[in-house]
Amino acid sequence: MLVLVAPGQGAQTPGFLAPWLELPGAADRLADLSVAAGLDLAHFGTKADADGIRDTKVAQPLLVAAGLLSAGALNVSPSLVAGHSVGEITAAVLAGVLDPVEAMTFVAARGRAMADAAAVTETGMSAVLGGEQDAVLAHLAGLGLTPANINGAGQIVAAGTVDQLAALAADKPEKARVIPLKVAGAFHTAHMAPAVATLDALAPSLNVTDPRLPYVSNADGQVVDTGAEIVRRLVAQVSNPVRWDLCMETFTRLGVTTIIEVSPGGTLVGLAKRALPGVRTLALKTPEDLDAARALIAAEDAPAEDRAE
Repeated sequence: MLVLVAPGQGAQTPGFLAPWLELPGAADRLADLSVAAGLDLAHFGTKADADGIRDTKVAQPLLVAAGLLSAGALNVSPSLVAGHSVGEITAAVLAGVLDPVEAMTFVAARGRAMADAAAVTETGMSAVLGGEQDAVLAHLAGLGLTPANINGAGQIVAAGTVDQLAALAADKPEKARVIPLKVAGAFHTAHMAPAVATLDALAPSLNVTDPRLPYVSNADGQVVDTGAEIVRRLVAQVSNPVRWDLCMETFTRLGVTTIIEVSPGGTLVGLAKRALPGVRTLALKTPEDLDAARALIAAEDAPAEDRAE
């Protein structure tokens, strides 16, 4: 069973989109997505520096566009889809809930609204790696921080004000490391409440259909089977924690055997390698990874007796 997954904010790096634009038709498709987003995504994906693509208003549409370009190049029908944070919008397109243009309109509004909310108070996020989960959660609560992403595989992302994050850096949970993330706000926390209101007002204008394949939600790791409920969750998700750990539990329960992460892949595959031993994984970083991905899919589709040991 194959699942396509899409990464969230922070996965982007300068120039990462350049090799994808060399594929036939990719530049034209990105131009259409750029119009919908109101941004020159080709510029930001090929020429902008790290600070330029760290901007929430840019990073979010750029990530969704990259995910759609790479998934289109792979051209596979997975058994299910999921995305981490803004990657859920990519997954909604892959599931047929939103068309690409409406998804870009939605994600552009999401990025702007979250950037505006983040500007109210100086906030950020840091990854906490290692430590015992309950102890880490208690430690974060003591500092007034929110566990914005519970990612599994020993990774929790804390979010809050810069002062709270500085306190975390100075006073780490036992047996844990703390790494600041390249994001510009405390996403998936109460700091994002104004953005929820903005997206809630936008949602009724979207043309939404029910998913044509299973869609695993960040909210609780459950499979959601109506488009209206998926969009409701996309709106609420902005200020609610990401439970990627529960998504991976669902992958296990449903019998997922192969995970391919669309561009800019790597983060979710890394988590899967630690949390889901025995599951085959591949990250689409450049078009050079497409042949390996297709070979992995072919092995997935082959009869059990024909698969390599």
